[in-house]
Amino acid sequence: MNPTDEQAAAADAFHAGDHVALQAGAGTGKTSTLSLLARSTQRRGRYLAYNRAIAADARSCFPGTVTCKTAHALAYAAVGHRYTRRLNAPRRPAWRTGCDLGLTDSLRIGDRDISQRTLSNAALRTVTRFCHTAEPTIGHHHVPRLRGLDDPDHHAELTKFLVPFARKAWRDLQYLDEGVVRFDHDHYLKIWALTQPRVDADFLLLDEAQDTNPVVEQVFLAQRDHAQLVMVGDSAQAIYHWRGARDVMTGFDGSRLTLTQSFRFGPRLATEANRWLALADAPLRLTGTDTIATELGPVIRPDAVLCRTNVGAMAQVMQLMSAGLRVALAGGGQGLQALAMAARDLKQGRRAHHPELLLFTTWHDLQEYAAYDPNGRDLQPFVDLVDTHGPEAILSAVARLAPEDTAQVTVSTAHKAKGREWTSVRIAGDFEPPAPDHPGDEQADTRQIDKSEARLAYVAVTRTRQRLDLGGLSWVSQTNPTGPA
Repeated sequence: MNPTDEQAAAADAFHAGDHVALQAGAGTGKTSTLSLLARSTQRRGRYLAYNRAIAADARSCFPGTVTCKTAHALAYAAVGHRYTRRLNAPRRPAWRTGCDLGLTDSLRIGDRDISQRTLSNAALRTVTRFCHTAEPTIGHHHVPRLRGLDDPDHHAELTKFLVPFARKAWRDLQYLDEGVVRFDHDHYLKIWALTQPRVDADFLLLDEAQDTNPVVEQVFLAQRDHAQLVMVGDSAQAIYHWRGARDVMTGFDGSRLTLTQSFRFGPRLATEANRWLALADAPLRLTGTDTIATELGPVIRPDAVLCRTNVGAMAQVMQLMSAGLRVALAGGGQGLQALAMAARDLKQGRRAHHPELLLFTTWHDLQEYAAYDPNGRDLQPFVDLVDTHGPEAILSAVARLAPEDTAQVTVSTAHKAKGREWTSVRIAGDFEPPAPDHPGDEQADTRQIDKSEARLAYVAVTRTRQRLDLGGLSWVSQTNPTGPA
């Protein structure tokens, strides 16, 4: 490849032995740039991939001197293989595990009776949240918040009760051959990180650094004294903070460089991307490739429809299916199936076992929470969807989903679309504008757009190569018609 000036600058910094943070905008060739660096030296390197699919693709791009693996794969080779018998254990209901840990009774907090099943589920989720952090012990802040138990004092009471059981569960997970808690891959990753491992390499390449799990960040940064660190990512695509991910690039001590020439799309799409980068207060601006004529306008039959929420994705699936199309859902329909089954349980007078709905005893209870409690407003679209179509219709639609390779259109949330691209994309209608500053105002002020929402929109609009239908994001042109300054 003939490197751009920006890629050549990255290569110069790499050859100088600098630690490097490379901000790479959408479609700017980050993998090919990292491969360029790796091929320019005979030193041994490791490429830490975001997931197994990316690691597999990277092996065809990098020289044999670079090992391409996920952090989980490194952890498995070091310690995870010792837990093979536990990894193969059958699944167990959370309530049964809770009983084995001594969690056998329900708990009354405020006006809520929290069942043993709910408490057991929350205790195990506490362990999961701890495993995603860089912290050495389980604390109160690892306990998840339960819908319907929103008062801070009530949550404090819950954490005081649950932390001892979560710590007992973590002790159980240290046993190599048997235990009562089902052992999974995040457990051995955390156990490995706590050993303060030394990764044997001359340089480390960290991909998707803007959404790094804190436990992986801890291991990566700890190699600084013996290995050259190179991280690549796009801080404007940091969209997983809500599940504990951190933008490792912020505050990184090293040479800071950028890749701004996008090879995915043309100048018109770059202008739209830059609008959202400006709204997100991101310093990066993209340049499109002149020879790619990416267009903006209506798309009747898109290759992909991108949604803000899982509920919005389900609504799109049902709408497209009713039009007779074969529809795929990125990531599969298991999550929506679980929500629909939980809704069915509540409607039939049974408690739901979905983590989001554990404390609700009836469907009416959930309807009121979504309608009147500020903490439940994000559940309102789900309630509306179920009230309109019913759980059985949703379950039927999930059962009729097609594989992506045979589908006529793929529906995805913007979160699941990150790292992917399609020929044509339409943005769904659940990307809502910010509320007007004053009652009666017809238009929202783009200055009120939440920065995290602007980053998500930036991810969504940069997934296309040839044509983008702004659809649910068209309001930004009406509120800010001249685009970013």
